[in-house]
Amino acid sequence: MRRIGIIGGMSWESTQLYYRLINERVRSVKGGLSSAPLLIHSVDFAPVAAMQSASDWAGLTAMMVSAGRDLRAAGAQALAIATNTMHKMAGEVIAATDLPLIHIADATATAIRADGLSRVALLATRFTMEQDFYRDRLTAAGLSVLLPEAEERAEIHRVIYEELCRGVVRDDSRAAYIRAIAALRERGAQAVILGCTEITLLVRPQDTDLPLFDTTTLHAAAIADWAMAG
Repeated sequence: MRRIGIIGGMSWESTQLYYRLINERVRSVKGGLSSAPLLIHSVDFAPVAAMQSASDWAGLTAMMVSAGRDLRAAGAQALAIATNTMHKMAGEVIAATDLPLIHIADATATAIRADGLSRVALLATRFTMEQDFYRDRLTAAGLSVLLPEAEERAEIHRVIYEELCRGVVRDDSRAAYIRAIAALRERGAQAVILGCTEITLLVRPQDTDLPLFDTTTLHAAAIADWAMAG
């Protein structure tokens, strides 16, 4: 199998889920005691979140490029970023490392199109929802993207950073997400992208009659498949 370097820790709550999902998929395909050859560079999320809040994207890009180079030096043959928001600097990481990068939005768009859907709601951090780096990738894949209203976006973002990234799952926060999903359904959404790797900790299939596309699970599967294709 091919060795993949994962830039994680944003937050570690979802990175540990990546590790389990990748290895479960490898074991289900290859059987026995098989597991994926992974290198994980787990960052300290506190300064990352602070730089995000301050819009210090140059500092974040430098950090991500450094992490990618470290993984390449350690023997990674491809890279994956275990968070949606930090795909904002995916291009810079690819250019600095000259390694392929398994993109979370590509894995998600492929699954949505395979189900014959095209009009999707996006729940994510405000950076991922409101900036164009992620939505443009989905649009280029043929999808139409709907966003929650501004007040709903603010609450979705708050829950991610103040609760889910700290391992806190609250029923009232789940209810707020469900209300946002219901409003998006009324606006024509055919499905929902759980576009932050922590949202899978909160929103469950039984919470809505719309199909849920969990980016963590889809991305982990794409990472495992790339490793096994070696």
